[in-house]
Amino acid sequence: MAIPYELLESFHSPGVFNPWRDTDPLDRSDDGDDALGPAGRRARLRAHFSIKPRFVLLGEAPGYQGCHFSGIPFTNEKLLLAGAVPRVAVHGRLTNRSRPWCEPSATVVWGALHRLGIAEDTVLWNTFAWHPYKDGQPYSNRAPTRLELELGRTVLAGVLDSFQGACVVAVGKVAERTLGLLDRPATTTLRHPSMGGANEFREGLARLVRAHHHAVSA
Repeated sequence: MAIPYELLESFHSPGVFNPWRDTDPLDRSDDGDDALGPAGRRARLRAHFSIKPRFVLLGEAPGYQGCHFSGIPFTNEKLLLAGAVPRVAVHGRLTNRSRPWCEPSATVVWGALHRLGIAEDTVLWNTFAWHPYKDGQPYSNRAPTRLELELGRTVLAGVLDSFQGACVVAVGKVAERTLGLLDRPATTTLRHPSMGGANEFREGLARLVRAHHHAVSA
């Protein structure tokens, strides 16, 4: 099954920002530059997805400091500017914010992927594809509702089906529960790196990579 980009881009719901369709006031915009705004986010996501991964790491939903502007889950503007994200190149700032967005969980995730040598073999996604925010506060995060999760089920299924054979990893108990509710159970679950969970996340991912390597080598 192909990744349902059209569904991903056309999704609309109150209190939800669609990174691949919506324009944010902080988006840097130059006339004719298709590397910025939603067009740039679409291009970066397609580049991120342009592999056959060994691992798919799934979070809960995009955050305002990360995917909202980058277009890639667990990825922020600062990481992109540093060239830390394989297959994805940016040329200058993505936003008009005084400093590039920097999301702590994204820094932990990409740091671990690089240290373990699997950054080139990993795809990042979320159980709910778009950024849900609190009423009237676009630069905030909230959990998606059950209805929103149901509305996003087709996109989640399409993405996972496109990467069949990969080890599907729920990052956090919320992602694990959501995958279960949507009948898309994870292969395994890791501690989410936020709220003091960074070391447990790193250790859990290292164990998973070792086990995967041994299974493939056996």
